[in-house]
Formats: sequence, structure tokens, C-alpha cells
Amino acid sequence: MSTDTASALDLARQVLRTEAAAILGLVPRINAEFERAVQILFECRGRVIVTGMGKSGIICRKIAATLSSTGTAAWFLHPAEATHGDLGAIRDDDVVIALSHSGETEEILRLLESIRRIGARLIALTGDAASTLAKASHVTLDCSIAKEACPMNLVPTASTTAALAMGDALAMTLLVRKGFGIDQFASLHPAGKLGRRLARVENVMVSGDAAPIVRTTTRLMPEVFNEMSSKRLGMTTVVDADGVLVGVFTDGDLRRLIGRGANVLELTAGEVMTPRPITIQRALLAVEALKVMETHKITSVVVADAAGAVEGVVHLHDLWRLQMF
Repeated sequence: MSTDTASALDLARQVLRTEAAAILGLVPRINAEFERAVQILFECRGRVIVTGMGKSGIICRKIAATLSSTGTAAWFLHPAEATHGDLGAIRDDDVVIALSHSGETEEILRLLESIRRIGARLIALTGDAASTLAKASHVTLDCSIAKEACPMNLVPTASTTAALAMGDALAMTLLVRKGFGIDQFASLHPAGKLGRRLARVENVMVSGDAAPIVRTTTRLMPEVFNEMSSKRLGMTTVVDADGVLVGVFTDGDLRRLIGRGANVLELTAGEVMTPRPITIQRALLAVEALKVMETHKITSVVVADAAGAVEGVVHLHDLWRLQMF
């Protein structure tokens, strides 16, 4: 390894240490002031407006996106555009989160009087608790750092990392305060890998006429065999006269019967089924259904309601299609 390469790697490691130290430095500042900020956000009946210039503005967009994805309506307001008409988007029931490491960003300071006049609450994330922004805010969260990760101590690096981490701390604390759970999270993330992992069993199961169902009195040949072949799941559910699930029968069970020389022409589903099969409910997450199948080493699991009626079947292939693996 050349001297230049070693030096570059040392610098990279130092950047990470500096930014990690900036985040850890925030921990003692999670105090009553932070709690006040969370309470203001919790009580907000409007929207959360996040504003900042330059690199801080990029962090603002991330904070707004995180809040929106966890149940708090939020969006980014460019402070320069705000003074050219976009201030009209702020209402008296909104909360404004303003980011400025110096607390003296000109474009942010121009908004302070208008925000106060409108009546919105103001939370500052700044590196200077004695700055103009801090003094004008209802709550100030101290995001000061010892130094930037930049060798010249100029490029916003550790300061933006600290602000981002503080924004995440606010969003996650607010999420818990609101009781925002996995159901709500799933409803806001219907697409992409997150959406697939948050899909419900009812969205992926085979149901209705496509679900294989036979009676305990149904003969293996040809009725049960035909049901399994036509539904193409390698199994069938078995129900009693009242339509209540009492067992399952698989193509593996059929092969084993034939291998033992059983007279499959004379047998019924009720005589050869596996009783008391594993079942799940339709509201279960698909990823949890996968865990059930892995735990019990099965390729299909029956979806049943509280009364034991078959609502559908989830097959491993259905989960493969979700690209959950």
C-alpha cells in the first residue's frame, strides 16, 4: 500500500470517527427541551414545515420525508422561495422546524418575523444556542459539534450528520408518542421492498374457488387427486360436514400411501389426512407467514377464520413472487 493510499484511508476513518462523535455528543442533550419539541410536534394540528438553506436544506428534505412516512404530515419549504410568496403555505396551526448550524443564515432570519406573525410554532435545530434563530424559537435543540469532519473544518459534514440524527430522534420519538404501528406503516409503504415485506396474508393467499378444499368423505381417487392437481398447490384442505377445517392432505402424503401399497381407491380424505394443521389469520404479515412455514418446515399454510372456516392457502411460491427472500 502506498503512502498516499494509507493517508487517504486514515483520513476516511477520521471522518467517520468525527461524525460518530458528533452524534454521540447529542445524547446528553436529549433533555426537557427535546421533550418540549416532541410535545409541540405531537400537538400540531396542521403540518410540519421543515426549512433550511444549502446542505441544511438537503437534511431538511430527509427529515420531512421521515416524518411523513411515519404518520406526521411534513414537507420542505425553501427559505429563499418562502420570501417570494411561498410563505402563504404556512398556517397558524403548523409547526416550523428551522435548520441552521450558525443560527444566522440570512434566508432563515428573514422568515422569523413572518412565522411569528402567522402564529406557527418554531423549533430550531442549530449549533449556536445563543444565535438569533435560537432566541426567536419556541424550542431550541442544540446540535453543536466540536469540529467538522472536513480537514479544513469548513465543509458541512459532522454538523449536517448531527442535525440529521437529531431529526431522526424527533421522528422516532414522535412515532412512539402517536402510537404509530406497523399497520399504519404498511399503509404508507405499499410499493417497493418495504411494501412487499409489509404485505398481508390476505393480499397474497389463494382464496375462493382457487383454494383447494375437499370433505372428509371425499375419495382420494379421483376426487382428491383431481382437486390437488387442478389447484396446483400440492395439497388440499379437508373440512367436515359443517365446513370447518379438520386436516390437510399433500401430494407427499399421497406418494407415501402408494409407496406403502395402500389401496388409495378405497380411502377417503378423512382417513388419511393430517389432523389439526397449522393455520394463520388473514391479517398476519406475509413475512410472519414465511416464518411459520420455515419453523414447521412446510411449503403451504392454511388461512382460517376464528370459526375454523378455510379462507385461503398461502404457498411458498406466493412469497417467492413477493421477492421476500
